[in-house]
Amino acid sequence: MVPGWLTDLAAEVVRNPVPEVLRPPGDGAGRPAAVLLLFGEGPSGPDILLIQRSSNGRRHAGQPAFPGGGVDPGDNGPVGAALREAQEETGLDPSGVETIGIMPELYVWRSHNRVTPVLAWWHTPSAVHAASPDEVESVERIPIAELVDPANRLRLRYPRGRATPEEDASRRYAGEPEGAPAFRARGLLVWGFTAGILDQVLAMSGFERPWDRSHVEDLPPDVLRLASRG
Repeated sequence: MVPGWLTDLAAEVVRNPVPEVLRPPGDGAGRPAAVLLLFGEGPSGPDILLIQRSSNGRRHAGQPAFPGGGVDPGDNGPVGAALREAQEETGLDPSGVETIGIMPELYVWRSHNRVTPVLAWWHTPSAVHAASPDEVESVERIPIAELVDPANRLRLRYPRGRATPEEDASRRYAGEPEGAPAFRARGLLVWGFTAGILDQVLAMSGFERPWDRSHVEDLPPDVLRLASRG
């Protein structure tokens, strides 16, 4: 059974304004893409599925992310694309997933993608793994309790002149004068586009706990080196 907080979230996200710099270009430029925000009930309570992209990738190398990718002609839209990509990347069984809703389309400047986040409930979880090693290094079900733990929350400061427009937007959207939202969980540093979405979704779903917003760190050099690729 889909939990009430998730159906409430699906209704709330469509009313949430998109920052101007994250709005897709009016001329239709950009590749349609989709990501899957797949929530389930794990041993530690509600959780969400994340992947860590391959450090050998050309874009977003080594970054934690939601499963997803480009919308292909046979996908019948972003929902089909998000499920197909999640199956290819993690090996999950799509028949165990119920789509709950979609969020407004967002423009990712670095990869020139118009991304539709798809909200879903994992009513019958299946085993997952890095099913596409060339693209994915690891797959994790991250407990929501771990993400909202104040000890795991921080803001990341990007080097001057190196922040992308969407990173600047996520910072301003969260009302932060310096540093964009980030999380530490299961040995991963979740930042950038993925952390920006998580920050908003956790707040709107009522899971967020008070945390020290003055805790700002520099983006680690090794993370920056991988992110600068491509």
